[in-house]
Amino acid sequence: MKIKNSESLFKKSKDFIAGGVNSPVRAFKSVGGIPIFFKKARGCYLYDEDGNKYLDFVGSWGPMILGHSNKHIINAIKKQASKGISFGAPTKNELEIAKIIKSYFPSMEKIRMVSSGTEATMSCVRLARGFTNRKLIIKFTGCYHGHVDSLLVKAGSGVATLGIPGSPGIPEELSKLTLSLPYNSVSDIQEAFKIYKDQIAAVIIEPIAGNMGFIEPDKSFLNEVNSLCKTNQSILIFDEVMTGFRVSRGGAQELFDITPDLTALGKIVGGGLPVGVYGGRTEIMNYIAPDGPVYQAGTLSGNPIAVSAGTALLKQLKDKGLYKKLEDKGSQFLQELSGYAAGVGIPFSTNIRGGMFGYFFAEKLPKNFEDVQKSEIGMFTQFFKGMLSENIYLPPSAFESCFLSTEHSEEQLSKTAEIAHKVFKKIKNEI
Repeated sequence: MKIKNSESLFKKSKDFIAGGVNSPVRAFKSVGGIPIFFKKARGCYLYDEDGNKYLDFVGSWGPMILGHSNKHIINAIKKQASKGISFGAPTKNELEIAKIIKSYFPSMEKIRMVSSGTEATMSCVRLARGFTNRKLIIKFTGCYHGHVDSLLVKAGSGVATLGIPGSPGIPEELSKLTLSLPYNSVSDIQEAFKIYKDQIAAVIIEPIAGNMGFIEPDKSFLNEVNSLCKTNQSILIFDEVMTGFRVSRGGAQELFDITPDLTALGKIVGGGLPVGVYGGRTEIMNYIAPDGPVYQAGTLSGNPIAVSAGTALLKQLKDKGLYKKLEDKGSQFLQELSGYAAGVGIPFSTNIRGGMFGYFFAEKLPKNFEDVQKSEIGMFTQFFKGMLSENIYLPPSAFESCFLSTEHSEEQLSKTAEIAHKVFKKIKNEI
């Protein structure tokens, strides 16, 4: 596999683009090597600038559940583009997609479209603070909710200690309005509410954490978070930017039968085009301008091309059986991987819901970010590089989830598992 064109493009890009990439994970810094520059995608395959073909398990970080270049989505984009690209005014399409989203996510009684998942979570937080007239936000360490100042915060030094800036550029004063707690810890969330209960505007959570490698919540933990929010009249925000329409048609909230007050959705609602959505209880959503005092706006919100693409995708998700089929073939694939890893003495654990899965080089599935950090990150890097050399494209970070599409066949997955077996043996020999 030669990547001369990617190497050249990356070198040149560094002179014009910060870091040579437009999103940090693309730089391959955590795994080393040169990022691959792609020029086209079809089905479950990506094609790079050197003509190499890769089996894709990233799926543009989630939205390609039906594979790349789905004909219905492409046709919808072409049809809308022939009418106009953007109007900065309402369209009938926005109403159509809002109805579909509400039918799949009943908790989203009213929605507001934005242009990214970050915008959606940011708007949820602002709305929660405005609605409750409180300032504090609780998030969980390892959950990523976009590069919002209030949410790009690291844990403080103690269980219920207010956060510290997670990046230069975030004022310490602002970070102190966020508490960052361990994921899956009932006692920590209980203590935080005990100390700050009348000050907590909202709890924002990935109901399945997809930004530390796919970690499910303990049922008792998620139920306690829900209960504490209700008892203390704090807003429960589900960040389903990754899980929405991915782990099931109605997201993680459908799986766990919990109704959040607000939900944030992301790019899958645009069929892969830049889009975000937030929504929830009518009384809360009525607090947004122009009906209410909380201001939020966007010239490209509800962009007609993104909405058309999203509508074409969501209409194809009517059959819930799609998710069982994805999970069944994905589970078989992960069982094969686990068997091969065990056979050569490599610590390995996996989990899957619908078309979203994760794997760890650890004997037991991690429960939180601290557990993930204790896994064999070095083995992950070796595995990533070994699989990439065999034209298997996995997320270039040990802290990201993987994605399956309806275009991945059982035969392709079985072949991938066999390739992984070869890579596992190589890793074991190098230890």
